[in-house]
Order: sequence, then structure tokens, then C-alpha cells
Amino acid sequence: MSQTGCAKPKPDMVRCKSCGVRQLALFTDMTDEDFKLVHQPVDEIKLAQGEVLYHTDDTADCLYTLRSGLVKMTHYLIDGSQRVVRLVRPGGTMGLEALVAGRFAHNAEALQDSVLCRIPVSVVEKLDRESPRLHKQILTRWHQTVMDADYWLTQMSTGSARERVARLCLFLANDDGDLAACHLPGREDIGAMLGITTETASRVIADFRRQGLLTTHSRREFSMNINGMRALAGTEDYAA
Repeated sequence: MSQTGCAKPKPDMVRCKSCGVRQLALFTDMTDEDFKLVHQPVDEIKLAQGEVLYHTDDTADCLYTLRSGLVKMTHYLIDGSQRVVRLVRPGGTMGLEALVAGRFAHNAEALQDSVLCRIPVSVVEKLDRESPRLHKQILTRWHQTVMDADYWLTQMSTGSARERVARLCLFLANDDGDLAACHLPGREDIGAMLGITTETASRVIADFRRQGLLTTHSRREFSMNINGMRALAGTEDYAA
């Protein structure tokens, strides 16, 4: 069920100012004076894995920043199949279209247990009027969203299936060094992300495990040979 209309706990402004992802998220440049302008509360949203935040064409009166977890943005095709157009990691912003369109453009669903901040459009509009810093930040976020979409199109929709899966693994890696932790979505989600079949996704992952590129720790948790995966992705200098 969509979570857009649900009342949630409200983080206080002290916690907002000290948030660990603030430097990555929408309000990077907010000062103490900017925070005083926020009279309408910002809600905290918690999503369990598989829970939907909002659907395509739902009324959009808020936008979101992701504090922890992983969210997929999905577009459903006429034949009922789905295509994942973007993954949002901590610090990412979702629903910027709420500022201009009034309707959400995609489905947003948690791939992992996730925590988000729900920011009413009215708060952003007020800050936009009274804080020039935020206006620039919104433009920066919008540009980043376009760049993310271009990145997804060029890196996750081109090349062989092995190259695409390797790039996805690198994108999802959360540690540096020669051996990195990696949480992979289900095979059906991987297929929808990369434009390959579920069977192909399963076969490639199995091949990577046999080659020692991925080591299984649980159903979805792996450690990964970063250098070997980068070479397979098409360039040893590849970075997400």
C-alpha cells in the first residue's frame, strides 16, 4: 500500500541538522536561519522491504530524501511488464516532480528496509522563496536526477548481460578496497533493472560465484572481488 498519506513520527529540527546524510541530501546548504523557516513538520517514513512508497500518478504533495536503505523507481509498460529506471541510495531525492507536476512519475518501492524523510511541497516552496541557497540546491538535485537517469541508460542498458550485472554489482557495492560487501536484489528485479531475463540474471550470478567474483554470505548478501568485477564491467577504472 502506498505510504504517501500515512502519518509518521516527526524528526525534530535538531536531529535534521545533525542528520548523517544531510550533506548528501536536499538541504545541504541550509543554515540555522533556514531551519527556523520550517514551520510545517517533516515526517519520518519507515518502509519494510517490498513496501510501496507511492505509485505512478498518485497525487504528489511532498518529496522524499532517503536516509537509509535502497529504493527502486519503476515504470510499468503497456504489456504489464516493469522496467526499473533508477535506484535511489542514501542521500538521494525522490519525487521532485511534485514541485511542478502534482503527480508522481514512477512507482517507488523499497528493495531494503528503508528510512526516509517526507518533505511537504509547501515547506520547499517557502524555503525557495525565502532562501536562495535552497533554490540552487533544488536545481542541483534536479540535474543530478537527470544525470542518474542518463547513467542508468548508458551503463545498465548496454553491453552484454555479464557486463550489465557486473556494473550493477559495482553500483551496489558499499565498501572500498579489493573486497566489497554487496546486497543484490532478487533475480526478477535484476532482470527488470538491466533489461535481461530472470533466467539470464540467475545464470550470470551463478557464473560469478563459480569464478570467485562473488562470495555468498546469505541469500542476498555477497562479498565481491572489486578489481575482477571492474575488469569484467568493461573498464578497470569503472566507478559508480
